[in-house]
Amino acid sequence: MKSKLRYSLIVLAMALGSCGQQQGLGLSLGTRAPRLATKTLADVGGDLSRMTTYRQPDPRMYQYSLDQALATGKPILLEFATPGHCSVCDRQLQITKAMLEKYQPNVLFLHMDQYENPEAFKTYRVMGDPWTFVIDAQGIVRYQEAGPMLYQEMDAAIRAVLPLPHQASLP
Repeated sequence: MKSKLRYSLIVLAMALGSCGQQQGLGLSLGTRAPRLATKTLADVGGDLSRMTTYRQPDPRMYQYSLDQALATGKPILLEFATPGHCSVCDRQLQITKAMLEKYQPNVLFLHMDQYENPEAFKTYRVMGDPWTFVIDAQGIVRYQEAGPMLYQEMDAAIRAVLPLPHQASLP
């Protein structure tokens, strides 16, 4: 019994220890972003607690399924973060929300929580979090970052996928 408990604790520690770690493979830049039906806020009756472990979620990050977002023809910032066990992820989502305020409606922002959309983590080859993907309007992965990002880094990655007329009108 003790060895079974010890094994379970080791597995849990390894899983939780991936917070902020740069593990996994991600996707190759320049490849088409995989289309995948993910949960939306409508799918869970508007209950944000069934979408994310984030303490201060923004409902706008859960309006679209990933496949729906890719079909809009807008750039996407796709954030993989599981703040329920990762303080780095919590801080990353605060930066993501600041970007959402700055760039919406020109960019769609999606947050994938490992507990609620595990298939997205598998499809995008993400192990450990946070991970950030920036996808252009044609659905091509233009940027990815394993681990936390600074505000300025995320801002530059988003600006790089915006059409030039939009760049000039943004702050």
